[in-house]
Amino acid sequence: MNNSKNTGSTKRSFLSSNPVMRRLDRVDEYTSENSASYGGITLKTIYFLLFSVVGIFVQLITASTFASGQTFDINIKGFEITLYQSEVFMLLGVAIAAIVFQLIAFFARATTPITGALYCVTQGYIISFLVFKVLGTYHLEYLGALALLITMLIVAVMAILYTTGIIRVTKKFKMVMLTLFITVIATSIFTFIGSFIPFTRPLVMALRQNFGLSVAVGIIFILIAALFLICDFDTIDHVVNDKLPKKYEWQAAFGLAFTVIWLYLKVLDLIITIAGKNKN
Repeated sequence: MNNSKNTGSTKRSFLSSNPVMRRLDRVDEYTSENSASYGGITLKTIYFLLFSVVGIFVQLITASTFASGQTFDINIKGFEITLYQSEVFMLLGVAIAAIVFQLIAFFARATTPITGALYCVTQGYIISFLVFKVLGTYHLEYLGALALLITMLIVAVMAILYTTGIIRVTKKFKMVMLTLFITVIATSIFTFIGSFIPFTRPLVMALRQNFGLSVAVGIIFILIAALFLICDFDTIDHVVNDKLPKKYEWQAAFGLAFTVIWLYLKVLDLIITIAGKNKN
């Protein structure tokens, strides 16, 4: 393998993609043989997404295992459900594991095939909980399939908009994405912190319970996730067209799978919000 700096590659910005993809934008290593391909990235993306399906089955199979002990009645976007204490601990464990696996996959590229797959398993577990526990309690599991169809449609539309050049990843586009990303992160942090401060807690709770605002925020999150798909497609073009070594297919595929799963969860969250309002 002949590795050297690719002087013909496009200079790229750290603003151009999601955190998982971002490090690929700064890679200028290339090879004239056994380089990354669209087919290889596609197969590896499917590999990661299939592990989210594994996570769904893990949740369904183990659900009865945690059905014992103290119970809690909680409200999730208008859906009243009963959770066992062990279920709560399991969900917390899965959420922590998701963060850990994501960070390892991001910083240790060699582990991405394994840690990326484990991250997808955790997301599948959370998806299964939302669909079969929250919605399933009210026999609304089919809304999970609806969210999947909407997600697939959004991915297809974004792919068409990118490949036809209707949406281009320009410097201005990257700045808009950075602004949106920072705004969303900052708002999420302030909201989370505010929910623990007695003075701001009533305001935060009122905002969370405002149906119109919840729907608007949900739509904004979906739009941001959809636009990140455009950035991911651009990064994948960089990986293939600049002939990066085949090992980078794993990071590109995980980055795309990460965005697709994030998009699905945001679509599902919006559907749950609307369904919870209609139920009441």
